[in-house]
Amino acid sequence: MTPAVLEIESTPEIETVRLLDAGPATEAQRPHWEAFQASPVPVRNEEAWRFSNLKALDLARFTAAQPLDESAREELLGRSVGVPATAGRMVFANDALVAREILADTLKQKGVLWLPLEQALAEHGDLVRSRFMREEAILGGARFAALHASQVRAGTFLYVPKGVEIDLPIEAFHWLSGENASVFPHTLIVAEANSKVTMLDYFESADSQAPGFACGVNDLWLGDGAQVTYVCAQNWSHQALGVQINSTVVGRDAKARVLTVNTGCRYFRSESVSHLRAPGGSSDMLAVTVAEDAQEIDQRTFQIHEAPNTSSDLLYKNALDNSARTIFSGLIRVSPGAHKTDAYQKVRNLLLSDEAEANSMPGLEIEADDVRCTHGATSGQIEEEELFYLLSRGIPLKESQRLIVHGFLEEVLERLAAPAIAERLGGQLHEKFDAKH
Repeated sequence: MTPAVLEIESTPEIETVRLLDAGPATEAQRPHWEAFQASPVPVRNEEAWRFSNLKALDLARFTAAQPLDESAREELLGRSVGVPATAGRMVFANDALVAREILADTLKQKGVLWLPLEQALAEHGDLVRSRFMREEAILGGARFAALHASQVRAGTFLYVPKGVEIDLPIEAFHWLSGENASVFPHTLIVAEANSKVTMLDYFESADSQAPGFACGVNDLWLGDGAQVTYVCAQNWSHQALGVQINSTVVGRDAKARVLTVNTGCRYFRSESVSHLRAPGGSSDMLAVTVAEDAQEIDQRTFQIHEAPNTSSDLLYKNALDNSARTIFSGLIRVSPGAHKTDAYQKVRNLLLSDEAEANSMPGLEIEADDVRCTHGATSGQIEEEELFYLLSRGIPLKESQRLIVHGFLEEVLERLAAPAIAERLGGQLHEKFDAKH
């Protein structure tokens, strides 16, 4: 797959039509549509799709999302609750902008751009095109990346100039509404040298039980010395199919932190790649999942150390109940010449029922000397001694289990070092677990 080139035009409203018959969003996006149509359907004998439930990837029933009326937009706007204080916010519903809270004048005067993707393309086309999906999807999702590039109509563009630090987080809400509707949210962040920013993307369904399809991409570009924290809070409908592809490119002495929180989707495929391309760069790859019933969370990661003196740290934690499944396949690659690499990879699965299943496949590929790389995966149930300790102090069984699960997941949220964000995300996890118990 060649890097995508983005062209977006305003398109008129259309009648409901099946996604696979819809064609590209605009004529300029036709090459991506053709690439999608020509791409092979995933098969389980490919390593990139090992253990995956490929039946869940059937797109035949999904349709192009339709515009919502004013009352529906207002309802979703009222439900778009994030952290208490932000530097800017956008709300989308079915890939249409519903509301935008612009940046403070002081940030705009410093050159910060916080724009809907379509506006950014019109006003800063060269900058957007130079970063939009320039890295290939290399973890098996090239077919879905091509589909995204052919359909994307909406998203956010955040540009932080050299030396600018944004103290408060920036937020975007992406809503999916309508049975079997599909959306294609995109996030593009360009952080120049020595800048700093935190962004949160919330992915939500208007109806928690309505089937739908979401195919999102986020591109993160960190200049030398930049610090970027990006959060993907995935809470699509429990009957939805979701695919999210992340690419993070880290410059010299830059620090990226990417966290994915999973509570929604019947099947969710997450692909995340960190490219460490200059000395001193570091990347934290974090994820927490609470899954139940027949949910399947399919996580694929790649930590690519392309330069010496770089570091990466991956911590994924999953709490699984009923017949929920997780798949983790992660690789650390140390390229030739990337000496003194420091890389970690840890996956921990907490199984809350005998039917829950966790498949973990960590791996190393080292082609340099003088490196320190470790990986590991563990799966287990709640320890009897830990549960007995709480029960012996008069705490009921369900409450004891809840406390243990929350404590198990809290370690990941604490890595954000942002209490307000951790509280908001913790609430999403707790609501999911508490509703079942």
